[in-house]
Amino acid sequence: MPKPKILIDEMDDGWDEKLQQMGFDAYSVKKLRIEGKKLRTDYSVINYARENDMILVTRDTESGQACEENNLRYILLDNDEIFKIVLEKINQL
Repeated sequence: MPKPKILIDEMDDGWDEKLQQMGFDAYSVKKLRIEGKKLRTDYSVINYARENDMILVTRDTESGQACEENNLRYILLDNDEIFKIVLEKINQL
């Protein structure tokens, strides 16, 4: 089964490179913008992910909600998700 294409929102630029090293087909909003793609608004980013069948990884709650409402694949790294990770790490100590 092929690995999914992933779009990393600009706050986490660099994760695309780490994912690529692990064999994923990952792209960065920031780098795509530098290449000339018009990805200045949340709508444009979400639409790009939809058109290219990508999973959007974002910290932007509104982008996550927009993906949810439109049945688009996404990973939201909001404070609740980060708190879950912290709690898991604490419980491992």
